[in-house]
Amino acid sequence: MGLPRAFVGFSSTDIHYFRLMKAWKANTRFDFNFADFQIEKAINSENEEYIKSLIRKRINMSGTFISLIGADTKNKHKFVRWEMEVALEKKCRIIGVNLNGSRVFDDLLCPPILKDKGAIFLPFSPTIIAYALENFQKEEKSNWYYGDSVYKELGYE
Repeated sequence: MGLPRAFVGFSSTDIHYFRLMKAWKANTRFDFNFADFQIEKAINSENEEYIKSLIRKRINMSGTFISLIGADTKNKHKFVRWEMEVALEKKCRIIGVNLNGSRVFDDLLCPPILKDKGAIFLPFSPTIIAYALENFQKEEKSNWYYGDSVYKELGYE
């Protein structure tokens, strides 16, 4: 089976978390890998429709949408929420990654658009994200999370 094809959506204030994911991928000490469908370099344009058309193409090439959920994600609508809408429209499997360490849907931080849409929610950590990339199947509704036994099996306390 090939690598999971994923687009990672995040607020600009959380870009360092995305860069850390890329570092995990590059580091052989981590068993963490995915086909990254993020746009490689900054788009030299202020044309919102043009930018969105490029992002839509990348999401459409992905089977998985990873949403990094930070302190201001819920309030970002122009691109962050729109990316989620595109991923849901395309019927991507959704992995919500809580930057606050929560293992479940966080009503205070997660954009309501992802609530009860069949996404799985987990903390920002290479082992559990890699596990979800390999094992989580798309669901139609509800909010999903792994039980303590999965975390224990993966070496979490």
